[in-house]
Amino acid sequence: MNNSRRSFLKQSSLLAAGSVLTPYFVSDFTQQFEAYTGKRLVIVQLSGGNDGLNTVVPYRNDLYYQKRPQLAIKSAEVLKLTDELGFNPVMGGMKSLFDEGLLSVINNVGYPNPDRSHFRSMDIWHTGSNANETWNTGWLGRYMDASCSGSGCESSHSVIELDDNLSLAMKGERVNGLAMSNPVSFLNRVRQARAKEIVKLNAGLSHGDDNLGYLYKTLIETDQSAEYISQKIKKYKTQTSYPDTGFAKDLKTIAELIGSGMETSVYYASMTGFDTHAGQKGKQERLLNTYSDAMKAFVDDLRSNSLLKDTMILTFSEFGRRVGQNASGGTDHGTANNLFVIGDSIKPGIFNESPNLTDLDKGDLKFDVDFRRIYATLLDKWLGVSSSITLNREFKTLDFI
Repeated sequence: MNNSRRSFLKQSSLLAAGSVLTPYFVSDFTQQFEAYTGKRLVIVQLSGGNDGLNTVVPYRNDLYYQKRPQLAIKSAEVLKLTDELGFNPVMGGMKSLFDEGLLSVINNVGYPNPDRSHFRSMDIWHTGSNANETWNTGWLGRYMDASCSGSGCESSHSVIELDDNLSLAMKGERVNGLAMSNPVSFLNRVRQARAKEIVKLNAGLSHGDDNLGYLYKTLIETDQSAEYISQKIKKYKTQTSYPDTGFAKDLKTIAELIGSGMETSVYYASMTGFDTHAGQKGKQERLLNTYSDAMKAFVDDLRSNSLLKDTMILTFSEFGRRVGQNASGGTDHGTANNLFVIGDSIKPGIFNESPNLTDLDKGDLKFDVDFRRIYATLLDKWLGVSSSITLNREFKTLDFI
């Protein structure tokens, strides 16, 4: 890429945020788009390092209560899933999904040589790299790259993140996903940004510059992308009642985008606040309740419109917490954690063994499921693309699908 293009992409507020749609969205806005009928993946990121032991509680394990004399959830309060594990009592919505056979809990998920830094560990989860590698493309960005053919991406799939900033997971070599917090206001934001960039282009480039056509074309395509989304979102409004929270609003938006027939295969949403070093109990319970209630409404919404059969939902956090509580009524950064897969095409229940609290790594849980095996399973068995190409190496798939 030459200097003019690089400068343009760097300076543009929309493009720097990763708000570039795959060109197939905008190849011809006047054409009629049919409703998307492929498989969809919805990813929920619990940022900060959710405490898995107080989420899926080993209520029959004496060591859990010894290590957490103040933080441990009382056995009588746990929402029992099996004779060993149960949900935090605020997670009634998730318990209902479990009872309905729509939820798989996968324990002890992590990666070799774990990093306890939020930023580094999240980068590893976003890219799928080893702990000793630094990659600048995300696993979903490479998924989009792999969907491109020839010089264009007219037939590739799109990834949409409900946020103003694009995560590393969505950044590819050739294609980036789209970040938007509000589809309704997205069109105005794009057009305002386009007007500013045109002024910059006219001031900084001569009309004979070879890059001028490319830069104008990029701006127009982004505008057309926003127009497409703006028109699509008007076609469907959910009748399901959602909780009055920001996270529930994001899931409601995703449900309406899916219901409108958006040609999108992956949606991404996040919740923040799970870094519970102090005063964890009340804080985490509020977050888990928000997550659980919103997720129940979301799944009910999709199911009521026969959309759940082609939708799978993955929830993860960048790491768990240490087994023992700290002196501040919280827990510090740990390693392995549980995650959730939701859908009516999964094998429901507790997927694997409970966390082993007798065999720790310097006070942390040991992982026995590499998170990239989760990705490989979703790519190969659900989205129908080669995981070895997307993840840059082979990982054995799991049988939760």
